[in-house]
Amino acid sequence: MLFRPFFTPVAFSSPHRPFHSDLSSLQNQKLLLCGKKMSQKVTPSMNSLKSLPADYRFDGSSVPRKGGLRNGVSPSDTAAGDSEDSPYSGDVEHQSLANDMDTDAATVTLPQSDERRWSDTSAYARKKILQSWIQLPNGKWELGKILSTSGEESVLSLAEGKVIKVMSETLVPANPDILDGVDDLMQLSYLNEPSVLYNLNYRYNEDMIYTKAGPVLVAVNPFKEVPLYGNRYIEAYMKRSNDSPHVYAIADTAIREMIRDEVNQSIIISGESGAGKTETAKIAMQYLAALGGGSGIEYEILKTNPILEAFGNAKTLRNDNSSRFGKLIEIHFSETGKISGAQVQTFLLEKSRVVQCAEGERSYHIFYQLCAGASPPLREKLNLKSAREYKYLGQSNCYSINGVDDAERFHTVKEALDIVHVSKEDQESVFAMLAAVLWLGNVSFTVIDNENHVEPVADESLSTVAKLIGCNINELKLSLSKRNMRVGKDTIVQKLTLPQAIDARDALAKSIYSCLFDWLVEQINKSLAVGKRRTGRSISILDIYGFESFDKNSFEQFCINYANERLQQHFNRHLFKLEQEEYIQDGIDWTRVDFEDNQDCLSLFEKKPLGLLSLLDEESTFPNGTDLTLANKLKQHLLSNSCFRGDRGKLFTVVHYAGEVTYETTGFLEKNRDLLHLDSIQLLSSCSCHLPQAFASSMLIQSEKPVVGSLHKAGGADSQRLSVATKFKGQLFQLMQRLGNTTPHFIRCIKPNNVQSPGLYEQGLVLQQLRCCGVLEVVRISRSGFPTRMSHQKFARRYGFLLVENFADKDPLSVSVAILHQFNILPEMYQVGYTKLFFRTGQIGVLEDTRNRTLHGILRVQSSFRGYKARCHLKELRMGIYTLQSFVRGEKVRKEFAYLRRRHRAAATIQSQVKSKIARKEYKGITEASLVIQSAIRGWLVRRCSGDIGWLKSGEVLVKASVLSELQRRVLKAEAALREKEEENDILQQRLQQYENRWSEYEKKMKSMEEIWQKQMRSLQSSLSIAKKSLAVENSARNSDASVNASDWDSGSNQLKSQTSKGGGGGRQQQQQRPMSAGLSVIGRLAEEFEQRAQVFGDDAKFLVEVKSGQVEANLNPDRELRRLKQMFETWKKDYGGRLRETKMILSKLGSEESGGSMEKVKRKWWGRRYSTRY
Repeated sequence: MLFRPFFTPVAFSSPHRPFHSDLSSLQNQKLLLCGKKMSQKVTPSMNSLKSLPADYRFDGSSVPRKGGLRNGVSPSDTAAGDSEDSPYSGDVEHQSLANDMDTDAATVTLPQSDERRWSDTSAYARKKILQSWIQLPNGKWELGKILSTSGEESVLSLAEGKVIKVMSETLVPANPDILDGVDDLMQLSYLNEPSVLYNLNYRYNEDMIYTKAGPVLVAVNPFKEVPLYGNRYIEAYMKRSNDSPHVYAIADTAIREMIRDEVNQSIIISGESGAGKTETAKIAMQYLAALGGGSGIEYEILKTNPILEAFGNAKTLRNDNSSRFGKLIEIHFSETGKISGAQVQTFLLEKSRVVQCAEGERSYHIFYQLCAGASPPLREKLNLKSAREYKYLGQSNCYSINGVDDAERFHTVKEALDIVHVSKEDQESVFAMLAAVLWLGNVSFTVIDNENHVEPVADESLSTVAKLIGCNINELKLSLSKRNMRVGKDTIVQKLTLPQAIDARDALAKSIYSCLFDWLVEQINKSLAVGKRRTGRSISILDIYGFESFDKNSFEQFCINYANERLQQHFNRHLFKLEQEEYIQDGIDWTRVDFEDNQDCLSLFEKKPLGLLSLLDEESTFPNGTDLTLANKLKQHLLSNSCFRGDRGKLFTVVHYAGEVTYETTGFLEKNRDLLHLDSIQLLSSCSCHLPQAFASSMLIQSEKPVVGSLHKAGGADSQRLSVATKFKGQLFQLMQRLGNTTPHFIRCIKPNNVQSPGLYEQGLVLQQLRCCGVLEVVRISRSGFPTRMSHQKFARRYGFLLVENFADKDPLSVSVAILHQFNILPEMYQVGYTKLFFRTGQIGVLEDTRNRTLHGILRVQSSFRGYKARCHLKELRMGIYTLQSFVRGEKVRKEFAYLRRRHRAAATIQSQVKSKIARKEYKGITEASLVIQSAIRGWLVRRCSGDIGWLKSGEVLVKASVLSELQRRVLKAEAALREKEEENDILQQRLQQYENRWSEYEKKMKSMEEIWQKQMRSLQSSLSIAKKSLAVENSARNSDASVNASDWDSGSNQLKSQTSKGGGGGRQQQQQRPMSAGLSVIGRLAEEFEQRAQVFGDDAKFLVEVKSGQVEANLNPDRELRRLKQMFETWKKDYGGRLRETKMILSKLGSEESGGSMEKVKRKWWGRRYSTRY
């Protein structure tokens, strides 16, 4: 199981803080972590590594060391590291601690937070002596405390209180707790196997899977998602705000060194199968695409991973996504550091996996993805079945991977094919070839004679294969059952037995798949081609199969392990051999470090003529060679080699750098020959589909390459081709040559367990991989060596401008030494060689930072000054341009104005001429028309009057008197009619004026009438009130309060008349009081009616006035309504006046009879005043 988070990086809100090289922050972090997390984070397998009694304490007293240590550190180790000193080379003097050890009262004295705290290790000397590693009989390391030391024996207290006595020489010193989990193994005070194991385990439990081992990055596969990836982390490493070990940091260093040094870089990723090499390569590509992206091709580069994984990766017993081929991706960059293209190179695809798989493994992913994710139309077109129905896929009884959706992955592959510009037609052809390979596995054979010769069964499988590859079914049957062999000029047809037919069928299936894989790689390279954008700068990422050792190892493991041997030698040469050789050649004071070299093993493989590869090719050329004869030949010639050991039968053992591997020669010769008979090649060339034709052409070209040595005649001339081992060896040498021209960056992937379980850490497995990788030797050389070097000329040219004094006339060596003295670089931090300067780790970074800051300041000053000069120059140019523009525009406008003025004058002249011509023409036409009309009328008149007109001889006209008088009469009549019309017009004008005057007078009268009405209403109201008061006085004088019925006024009046005429004695006074009461009642009703009518007429008149003035909107004619209101008022006025007069007469009569003169005067006065008001 691989790094899952690499498929979809996830950003977390609280990522862990790795341990930095800044030791001040390291101290604080370690104080928080030590003691608390140990019991929680360390797995059970490592509990024995860190187990001490809970009541144990240390004191802070120092322990003397041999060799006159300065502050507890040996002189040779003073300069080993970036910013701290290491007592690694010093030998600790084990003294008896029985007298000065107090475990109950001792305390830990931590170093002070000053710059010298890491140089002075005396405070930890006692603790280092008391904690030591001891290797148990089962091979595991366990940490214990020394209780006592006596002679050559020591008593140790292990976990759970167990006490053992061991030899003191078997103890391995342990590091202090404050160094637990450091991110660089170079920081460990004691560098030994148990300390490295424990440090990696500590970080692994904290999900810090990356650890530096000097220049090498160690990556432990977590088998789970870890919060270390995503855009946030990429941005942090791009800005260098995060310096913890990471694949991003390796990729960032590679691209920066490529730009700075103008040297191609390479990232070599190695490790066992299942250690996470493929995912690590994808992470490195992801960072390079983010840092060098922008052209769009980086997206295509990333999308090659799903294609290559689907067609080249498979599930094995140790890895669910094991790469069954080698891959080198060379990413090219432009001069600006942007990705401009890429090229993919593959090595040794495991073709045998197509036709056979071990129990629990799978064939290549693409077969299962096609069966699970093909659409119904594609499934019907290819006649696809489920994966269980194909024999090639069903022989391992494994069809799926936990947590992997093959259908979804198939859609991802199709999208990736679209992105790398593989057309839909080619995609369908690719899927057809895959289906043809699956159906070939289902082709069965039947025996046709007594000699066990067979022919294919004409069933669904055979017809489907013929249909998919586009060949004739009979030709397919012949190629699978017969073989044409040339003997001289004759051709012999040989029938095949069942094993031979099965081999021919499987060989055809393997060849189709291998050619299909190579064709896809070729299409990818065409899509990613650099072309004219090539600049020579590139970063190569090597993702090649890791070291493999199974229970049964065949030809594939043989080639894979040979490739890993060659890569290990490249690693050794770069980090060990070349390092030390360069020190010696340049005269550097250097203590040589011994390391394990694998040259003997490589000689075993490559030696001629008695090497493994040479003997294998030699045996492959013999027609009678078998796997057993190959094994015997190897044992016969190679037993003297220390790396070879012969076993019984077909077995032999090779001692690799990673351990011993036993190989079985079964299938070695057949796989090394990798033959496809000429009949099968001709079958493919005759197909109608273009892909099989391309495959056949490619195989024919390869078959033309001759084999060095004797030729076997098993297959005729078509077998004259390079063997697989020879071809792979040539590819490997080319790869090593390309890597040798680059600056390598190594990533060592570690598999913590074989069951792909997260959190499980197996000491033995990890230690074996660390030994194979040479991690400890790398750290030792890096700590005691000078990993950074630079020639005097380049150093002086790069940093010479930082000098305060002028050293321009000095030689490069003097300039380099002056730079070192100016920046106070300690002598132990560098050495001066004959041609180069050698620096300890991290020293060149100080100069580089100073150089970058200085260059940044210079650029700022230069940019400011250049900006000022540019602005001044721009201002001068602008003023000059303005002046030139004003002159040019003025001259241009003047010319345009003169031209327009001439045009205007010309246009005015033309217009006047044209208008005068048109006017003359019109005038002439009118004149001519008038003359014609006049002549016509005159002629008519003359003809009409010709009877009354005569001509005298003198030429005068003679008119009759009657005609003349008639004409005069008509003239007079016309003049009279004209005068009448004028008089009528004057009359009409006068009438119109009168009407207007009348209308204005009418409006004035209307206004005055409204005022009169209001005055009359007020006068009537006052008159009625006076009448009421006078009647009330008379009524009170007579003491009469009788009431009379209002409806009997007329009858009451008649009674008054009758009673008055009768006269009487005693009842007269009573009769007089009744009429007076009736009169008062009538007057009261008249007053009420007056008030009501006054209110009504006033409201109506006010409403009409408001309508006429526009204050109120109403759908009526105010003038007409006002006239109608006036008529109503006049009518009511007449009626009311009549009733008043009648009432007056009646009351007058009653008053004369009743009271005589005084009362009569009062009435007259009232009625006079009443009628004094004009209505």
